[in-house]
Amino acid sequence: MSASGGTKAIVAALAANLAIAVAKFVAFLFSGSSSMLAESVHSLADSGNQGLLLLGGKKAQREATPQHPFGYGRERYIYAFLVSIVLFSVGGMFAIYEGYEKIKHPHPIEAWYWPVGVLVFAIIAETFSFRTAIKESNAIRGALSWTQFVRRAKAPELPVVLLEDLGALVGLFLALGGVGLALGTGNGVWDGIGTLCIGVLLIVIAIVLAAETKSLLLGEAAGVEDVEKIKKALVDGEVVTRIIHMRTLHLGPEELLVAAKVAVEHDDTATEIAHAINAAEDRIRAAVPIARVIYLEPDIYDAAAAEAGVNPAKSPGGGPAPDAAH
Repeated sequence: MSASGGTKAIVAALAANLAIAVAKFVAFLFSGSSSMLAESVHSLADSGNQGLLLLGGKKAQREATPQHPFGYGRERYIYAFLVSIVLFSVGGMFAIYEGYEKIKHPHPIEAWYWPVGVLVFAIIAETFSFRTAIKESNAIRGALSWTQFVRRAKAPELPVVLLEDLGALVGLFLALGGVGLALGTGNGVWDGIGTLCIGVLLIVIAIVLAAETKSLLLGEAAGVEDVEKIKKALVDGEVVTRIIHMRTLHLGPEELLVAAKVAVEHDDTATEIAHAINAAEDRIRAAVPIARVIYLEPDIYDAAAAEAGVNPAKSPGGGPAPDAAH
């Protein structure tokens, strides 16, 4: 997995969650707190999720085969989508079930120092993991807001870890609040309410992750900045005079497919066109290194045919010429 896949953040989250899961389960055994049981399952699910992300990154590194000629880069998207399913089913639904049972059959929390102590320890450990994820994300986030980063990132691992860690921290404070109110009032119902809130939080995060990874699985185009770089690199103003139409598609987080029909002059020779296309491919790869699969088709631009289309901007000959063509 490349550095942009956030391996360091994943490993930090995995180590933190494994330690926290054990501590929370021990606290549940001594205290009987449903919030602690829900949180221990949550941390265990998160640990499994980080394992899935690491496995997806490993599988994505396989070489292309005749059956899969574009490689296995999308394996990372598939495993990120599985993470959202695990988070929803194992984490969220289990917490809601436990919260309902605790509200229906409340009982006081015993040995209160166990859940409180473990929750404080967990908050410290999760804060370290969250800080690592933020640091890794800042290295590639640029000027994007955090919402834009989660929505636009082509590598799914960092957004997944960020949302998981954020959800874990909020869930810990919810658990601490539920335990605290249950201890303060002597009413175990508050522990169940805290558990329900954790379940709802996990389901919301799982839905957000599922929506974003589904978009990546369907196939997303290159980012706006990369598209502009490709357009500028593609047209030389001599042989390649304009872009008739162009499509980009992420084959994986670090692999981009570029397909374009470009306009050439009717009196250009085949040799001139071939050299121009080879040069255009070199310029594209220099401008956007992840553009590894490039297909360029030369054609004669027909303005009349383009204008006759129902939607000239989307027709084979349509669309305005890029600035470089003027």
